[in-house]
Amino acid sequence: MNSDRPIAYINSRLIDPSSNLDTKGGIIVQGRNIIDIGPHLLNPELSEEIDVIDCKGHILAPGLVDIHVHLREPGHEHKETIESGGKSAAAGGVTTVCCMPNTNPVIDDVALIEFIQRRAREAKGVKVFPFAAVTKGLDGKQLTEMGMLANAGAVAFTDDGLPIMDSQVMRRALAYSKAFNMVISQHAEDLSLSECGCMAEGQVATRLGLPGIPDASEVVIIERDLRLVEITGGKYHVAHISTAQGVEAIRIAKDKGLDVSCEAAPHHFILTDYDVGNYRTYAKMAPPLRSEENRLAIIEGLADDTIDAIATDHAPHDQESKRVPMQHASNGVVGLETLLSLTLDLVQDGSMTLIKALSKMTCEPANLLGLDVGRLQKGGAADMVIFDPGAEWIVDLDKLVSKSKNTPFEGRKMKGKVTRTIVDGRTVFKQEV
Repeated sequence: MNSDRPIAYINSRLIDPSSNLDTKGGIIVQGRNIIDIGPHLLNPELSEEIDVIDCKGHILAPGLVDIHVHLREPGHEHKETIESGGKSAAAGGVTTVCCMPNTNPVIDDVALIEFIQRRAREAKGVKVFPFAAVTKGLDGKQLTEMGMLANAGAVAFTDDGLPIMDSQVMRRALAYSKAFNMVISQHAEDLSLSECGCMAEGQVATRLGLPGIPDASEVVIIERDLRLVEITGGKYHVAHISTAQGVEAIRIAKDKGLDVSCEAAPHHFILTDYDVGNYRTYAKMAPPLRSEENRLAIIEGLADDTIDAIATDHAPHDQESKRVPMQHASNGVVGLETLLSLTLDLVQDGSMTLIKALSKMTCEPANLLGLDVGRLQKGGAADMVIFDPGAEWIVDLDKLVSKSKNTPFEGRKMKGKVTRTIVDGRTVFKQEV
């Protein structure tokens, strides 16, 4: 197709959670932007100067927005790169990712922000927005130059992978970031409680003879931080929340009117500690897979909007990091390519409507960070995903686009398949027929 010509995406089910749109229709794109949208484009008579793509009745929605992704570049390019992670995202219908700063070197100065931005431009794939570190070198002691990092393009701050354990440092971070209206995202884990644990505390850990991590390790940090939010008025976000107690703490804080939010990862609302099985290191992550009670609490939190967003915590690792004894295995799973299908499980079992599920992966995470993505609107960026919600597929490690293959969902039958992903009007992924 000629890139200068308009493209009409017709015969689709249009869903845009930001405007509560759910109708049969289509979209016309010219260049980077949407120039027309609506039900009148379902099967229109179009000029020969417009290229046409038939969506075949599939869903046409905003491209997904994942605000918690580890791209491993710089420093661990053998696990993932900005380019390979972007391709993995595109294959999963994700058009915008926010990358975490726990790289080597850490993203804690302006030069590293500029490096991420340059590499993303060179990759010419999905949109990449960097989080910057809260503390220099993730040491939990000295704050970074948040103002300079924000001006350079950082969209939020986190020491993800490590919690900010020092209460005074966290208080200062919340107060300082308030001046820039920026979010502080916390990896909520009390290290003195989790110690050397490698899975959730409970019957499974006892049976396997493995040291466990109590639920309290998460909520103790959340409760402390919420007191600091009350003092400072800062914007606070809990990454990959995983416990019923943590969800309830955020629910109460929201009822108080505090500026707080949180996200959940699909593995925490799909799997439990029983899925660790017999020392399955691909199911080792931080926070760990927890009990069925906690899993159900995550789903309830998503349904009642206590949990604002669904994010993958995509954490690629090579086999050498995973195929070792459980206590020595690296934490994390890849998730970009399974995000949509796993979330659609909540729609299929009646836990959420389709439009709400999509909102948790599009406009809501975008709104948390003030990003102008995650919505379909005339004049807006043409970031879109087309997917067949009824199509089935099986997770095959050899077919994953990510450099790393550490998924606990190998062999799982999925429902919901991405057929095309578009970023700024460019097709960056197309399903092979």
